[in-house]
Amino acid sequence: MGVHNATHLPAMKTNPKFIFFTDFDGTITLQDSNDFMTDNIGMGGEKRKTYNVRILEEDISFRDAFQEEMDSVTKPYNECIQYLVDNISLDPHFAEFFQWSLENNVPVVVLSSGMEPIIKALLKELIGPDSEKMQVVGNFVKPKPGKSIDEEGGWDIEFRHPESGFGHDKSIELRRYSALPADARPTMFYAGDGVSDLSAARETDLLFAKKGHDLITYCARQHVPFTVFSDWSDILEKCKEIVTGKITVQDAAKEGFDAYKSGAAGLKPLEETVK
Repeated sequence: MGVHNATHLPAMKTNPKFIFFTDFDGTITLQDSNDFMTDNIGMGGEKRKTYNVRILEEDISFRDAFQEEMDSVTKPYNECIQYLVDNISLDPHFAEFFQWSLENNVPVVVLSSGMEPIIKALLKELIGPDSEKMQVVGNFVKPKPGKSIDEEGGWDIEFRHPESGFGHDKSIELRRYSALPADARPTMFYAGDGVSDLSAARETDLLFAKKGHDLITYCARQHVPFTVFSDWSDILEKCKEIVTGKITVQDAAKEGFDAYKSGAAGLKPLEETVK
């Protein structure tokens, strides 16, 4: 991708040296909004958790599992949004991180396997008008044939990349930026927690993987550089250190793997799990 194409990438408008890409559900928020709907007004948590295991074992694609989970939620879409606005809370340190990002020209791009209307409604509720300065790239919503999305059983998820097993292959958006020439390409961060982030894990310079979650196991298996975070205060501290040159991305990634090997990442290291 040539330098002249950089203007077509929204996060490059201000010629940033760093861009922070992030998952939404369970990463920016304390709860996963899609899991919350599935568990409470859909098929239930016990059945949903079996899908996560099957995804990691490559027995079912994320896209197909997510479709089945959302099919089990029949409440009208406008009621789903209100239900989530009433129940989903923000990581207590994300607003501080976002304010820092605005002040330091570090664009934040949300890459989500969830649905854009839900994400934008939640961000507006949880952050306020500044949330519009955050680009959101996710899946869409469409009415079922002959129905309105705001009637019982009337809506369906519309995948951004229906041909992909992820439904929304986050790596596609990331590659638009990583393909920039070296003199224009920013350092790319990504934060995530679970199976929907697998396609993004390899595509950034430093992955922030949430403590105790599936993404860490995947990164350790695949030798993907990562650092561990518990909440966004950890991310803010690490980003400040990198942006000011106190540590390098490589230093941060080494810390992450050391934390995993010592058990400080909230999961048993692979050597223990295979015994």
